[in-house]
Amino acid sequence: MLVDETVVYVRSGRGGNGSPHLRRAKYIPKGGPDGGDGGDGGDVVFVADPHTDTLIGLAHQPHRRARDGENGTGSDCYGRAGSDEMVQVPTGTLVYDAESGELIADMDEDGRSVVVAKGGKGGLGNLHFKSSTNQTPREWTPGGEAIERTLRLELKLIADIGIVGLPNAGKSTLLRAITRATPKVADYPFTTLTPQVGVADLTDDRRLIMADIPGLIEGAAEGAGLGHDFLKHIERTRAILHLIDLAPLDGSSPADNYRTIRAELAEYSVELAEKPELIVFNKLDLLPLDERDALIEELAGAIAMTEPHCAISAGARENIPALLERCWVLAAKRPRKTWETRSS
Repeated sequence: MLVDETVVYVRSGRGGNGSPHLRRAKYIPKGGPDGGDGGDGGDVVFVADPHTDTLIGLAHQPHRRARDGENGTGSDCYGRAGSDEMVQVPTGTLVYDAESGELIADMDEDGRSVVVAKGGKGGLGNLHFKSSTNQTPREWTPGGEAIERTLRLELKLIADIGIVGLPNAGKSTLLRAITRATPKVADYPFTTLTPQVGVADLTDDRRLIMADIPGLIEGAAEGAGLGHDFLKHIERTRAILHLIDLAPLDGSSPADNYRTIRAELAEYSVELAEKPELIVFNKLDLLPLDERDALIEELAGAIAMTEPHCAISAGARENIPALLERCWVLAAKRPRKTWETRSS
């Protein structure tokens, strides 16, 4: 199960207090101040982990707390600093302040680390207040306070290619055919209820991250079906693979189905609608051999096609290598660093 939004509660460590200790030794009169500083409190740090695919771990353990710093002691002994609380989140996680709605961090790079709650500074011991006119200072400072925050985390999948299309267009079957992902496949709508991600290996040094985005139907941008929740995941893709069923079971027009999805993408985000797109006609194996070319040409004309296109059979794994090569070329046209974050 993919958990793509959750709330967590974080608390940094409090700084340790400085020490007001005065040195006392049998043969050292007027020993003077020797109070050490308090230790700094630990930070709460979020780290983008490419091996974490979901927020479900944080949903089950939403309270994360760093350790407090220890107090300073005599003999100029400093308190131990509190240990940081390192929290792994999936790459692609957006971190918001739950109260203000402010975007704190975009964890869009593997290994990126962000301090979301800074630990309190350790207090000063009386040794810092010694002077020629104040040789036995009793002054010391308390440690800095801990920071408590409520954060809302939102995961947007990061992929090279986002696969879109109406339910039962064959998106999950295609993902199975080109990657090692194993999404559920069935002959009823909305079989796939959460985004699925797989890696397609083209050669030893080339691979594509593919994401099956479920639930797009007419009205998805307004919340119909599942699309309102998952359209956001397409924003992180470099290009779109638009899968069209050549032989819909409901007898609908493939050209009309294409226009329906395009309208929903444009309704949700202009930038999303302008992403590079590869139109892929699927279920080629269901058409007679002598009718395939004519039907595809007819459909291309019906939708005034200006985007690149190809025809495949995901179930029969027909023309899959050629499809992957086209996807590679398409994804290379849009660098990862051109991603934009759509406000929630």
